[in-house]
Amino acid sequence: MSASSAFNDEKGGSSSVGEPEYGHDPASGGIFSSDYKRHDDLKEMLDSNKDSLKLEAMKRIVAMIARGKNASDLFPAVVKNVACKNIEVKKLVYVYLVRYAEEQQDLALLSISTFQRGLKDPNQLIRASALRVLSSIRVTIIVPIMMLAIKEAASDMSPYVRKTAAHAIPKLYSLDPEQKDQLIEVIEKLLADKTTLVAGSVVMAFEEVCPERIDLIHKNYRKLCNLLIDVEEWGQVVIINMLTRYARTQFLNPNINESLLEEGGGGEKTFYGSDEEEDEDEEEKEKKAEAAVMAKRKPYVMDPDHRLLLRNTKPLLQSRNAAVVMAVAQLYFHLAPKAEVGVIAKALVRLLRSHRFTQFTYLFSHLYVSQGMFEPYLKSFYIRSTDPTQIKVLKLEVLTNLANETNISTILREFQTYIKSMDKDFVAATIQAIGRCATNIGEVRDTCLNGLVQLLSNRDELVVAESVVVIKKLLQMQPEKHSDIIKHMAKLTDNIQVPMARASILWLIGEYCEHVPKIAPDVLRKMAKSFTNEEDIVKLQIINLAAKLYLTNSKQTKLLTQYVLNLAKYDQNYDIRDRARFIRQLIVPTEKSGALSKYAKKLFLALKPAPVLESPFKDRDHFQLGSLSHLLNAKAGGYQELPDWPEAAPDPLRVPEWTKCSSREKRKEKKVEKPFYSDSEGESGPTESADSESDSASGSESASGSEESGSGSESEESEEGSESEEEEEEEEEEKDKKKKKKEIKKPVQESESALKNYELLHRITGEGLSVEYCFSRQPFSPDGNMVAVQMQFTNNATSDTKNLHMEDVKLQSGMRVKEFPEIELLPAGETATAVMGIDFCDSTQAANFQLCTHTRKFFVSIQPPVGELMRPVFLTENEFKKEQGQLMGMNEITERLTLDVKCRNEHAIVQRVTTAANLSRVPCGSDKECRFAGKTVTSGSLVLVTVATKEEGAAQLTVNCEKMVIGTMLVKDILLALTQ
Repeated sequence: MSASSAFNDEKGGSSSVGEPEYGHDPASGGIFSSDYKRHDDLKEMLDSNKDSLKLEAMKRIVAMIARGKNASDLFPAVVKNVACKNIEVKKLVYVYLVRYAEEQQDLALLSISTFQRGLKDPNQLIRASALRVLSSIRVTIIVPIMMLAIKEAASDMSPYVRKTAAHAIPKLYSLDPEQKDQLIEVIEKLLADKTTLVAGSVVMAFEEVCPERIDLIHKNYRKLCNLLIDVEEWGQVVIINMLTRYARTQFLNPNINESLLEEGGGGEKTFYGSDEEEDEDEEEKEKKAEAAVMAKRKPYVMDPDHRLLLRNTKPLLQSRNAAVVMAVAQLYFHLAPKAEVGVIAKALVRLLRSHRFTQFTYLFSHLYVSQGMFEPYLKSFYIRSTDPTQIKVLKLEVLTNLANETNISTILREFQTYIKSMDKDFVAATIQAIGRCATNIGEVRDTCLNGLVQLLSNRDELVVAESVVVIKKLLQMQPEKHSDIIKHMAKLTDNIQVPMARASILWLIGEYCEHVPKIAPDVLRKMAKSFTNEEDIVKLQIINLAAKLYLTNSKQTKLLTQYVLNLAKYDQNYDIRDRARFIRQLIVPTEKSGALSKYAKKLFLALKPAPVLESPFKDRDHFQLGSLSHLLNAKAGGYQELPDWPEAAPDPLRVPEWTKCSSREKRKEKKVEKPFYSDSEGESGPTESADSESDSASGSESASGSEESGSGSESEESEEGSESEEEEEEEEEEKDKKKKKKEIKKPVQESESALKNYELLHRITGEGLSVEYCFSRQPFSPDGNMVAVQMQFTNNATSDTKNLHMEDVKLQSGMRVKEFPEIELLPAGETATAVMGIDFCDSTQAANFQLCTHTRKFFVSIQPPVGELMRPVFLTENEFKKEQGQLMGMNEITERLTLDVKCRNEHAIVQRVTTAANLSRVPCGSDKECRFAGKTVTSGSLVLVTVATKEEGAAQLTVNCEKMVIGTMLVKDILLALTQ
């Protein structure tokens, strides 16, 4: 029988030897019989002179491998065809060899010479395939041959072969780690490659072999940034992740003190400072005076290479690949100034709407720092009936995080719809979300509680049970106000059968039995009847209820308690028996009772702290956003920690001179010197644009760290222009600097005079101790995200006050407090000051705490005006117009008003606006407009205010704000300041 006829007979499907196992699709492996003797014809087909038969045989063999069949006995016949001239056959032979070369090491070594010849083949596909097979043979003896092949392939003319060489590097490294030094040399060579096809693969090899050799990235950093847009998608993901870690080690934190990098050191020359400032001898006295003011207000100037990375990754937010968008999102989250993180919102929501939302919804639920940027897209997170349960739960998490005083009513109406769902797990998650909303937003706590109480009449037992558990947690916050609800829940013990719900009701009744003195004993009576039939968790709460009632109402419950303890004494569960034995000795005094019985009431009836309903996704910030470890909330194998920001730039020489030279000769000298970063090896276009934009970043207009400098095009023209044009431009910049410094002085003085004192504790209430506080509008040095609150303590009493300190701080979710140092002694008639820091999370929620002395405790509260949640930002007129143009539409609020009679001149308007809000004055060419700018302390959201005056006291107030809630409150305060 010929090979062809044998093949045709087998494909026919019927045979006396055995029936085919599967269908007749060769790709699915459906042509194989359980009798392996029938595969002998494959050897004949492989020995045939016809390429068509060889191709059919290799397809069958590869299909066998795909179905898990053992084809190792065909190794000799397959290896013979490694030199076949047919490319399709050779590709399948290579696939086979990759699978079985390690098992058949002796035979594979015999074909090494063939692979080496393949490395010299004119066809780039053959060269790449030969290297791929060679690097896949896990035999230590051929390591030198593999190393030589990788080195030669790294210099190949074909970028596809060089890409394959980059893929082979991690394989060789895992086989023989001692080759690391030689492999690093190859990686260094491939990193200098100018083609986009190689970039992603060599960065992957770098991450596998030597991620600690960050010096290899220095000179290729700009090239990688500029090539990134054209790299294939998975290479983009690898490069972005690598550059994220690189930037965290080489650049300073852009959010240090938000807009102010340093508080002192005004006498030191900045790295980006102009050389001309040293040579100028005029106005030295004025400079010294200004230096004292500017020392504390030194603006942060972003490193041009840091800006280059952010600028070149931003277009990738439009990528069709979800992983690329995710990588850019985590890069911006970890590297960008907080004011710029919002650019990722639109791209992420776009992917959410296109149903590629599993990972992205999870990512949304972790963006606590930048919650505000998703508020305009609230409806995009509404749940659809077609969403899987996992996605529904994640969307609920997002909606809960986005809930605030403004949109909570809308979100609660949406939750009411979700409760009617047939998905019980989803309904339970919705009820828990309602509970978290009630905890985070005090204004709707009663509304949520009443809604949950209504659910107690639901026919679904699981809904009722979950509602009981959440209500229990909410009632712990204010039990004395809700005794009616506790009574209502007590009546449900006859109907609710879910153990957790029954246990929660019993715990609630026992904990607050004094609020329901008539109902609690009756509940115990009913529970005692059914004690033996209850679940263990319910039995434990019955015992606890009996113990608490015995201590508070022993006349009615003494016998019931003894009955319950006797039943528990013989229970099958040893936990219940131990609990009963312990409680009996504790609450029932006997001769053998220990000293603890005296403190039974304090043990059982002690005040329990109210539970904090926290998100299950909280406390994952120590893992890199979007990583597998972040998803699992546990360190996965191979996870690399995201480095912390350096306190100072690691190597000043790493950054080439980007600032302008005072003469053309200096500029030429700097161009001759080879910079630390390469200029993309001849590709000067992207580098020149980067240089020009960095020049503008070092000028006065880039002090706010905006993404695109308005003077970028001007700097490009100046580099191409003549020497005279350069000198004129430099003179203009010096004038702008002087002008801006003068303008800075005025807002500083105005903000200092705008401080307003608030009363924290009256001397009568404080029994002689009075406390006032003000928002000092100075950076709080321990934490740049906190507002500095200056407190003044006055002892009006006749005796000394000791140990002034804070206790029992109660804050809304996300808020933080840095307590003021304890004042050990405040003599009678004396005054002391202290400073504390509060992170209000850009909200006007109050910070509540106890102000304690050595004898008393006073409950006090600090609630900030919205204007104190900001810090000034110094913008030029062009920058103001540009930012205002980006904050139009929904981010703009306009109101018409009539100015107060005393407020119809520029000085009065500026004074009242800066008193109402901690904003800085922005230069304006028009006499009829006053402009102000600032950023919120926590999130860095930009706030722009314009007051345009008209005839007869009429004016128009415009507020552009990234956070509409902030903008709305700010409009009200400024309107009040200008009209009264």
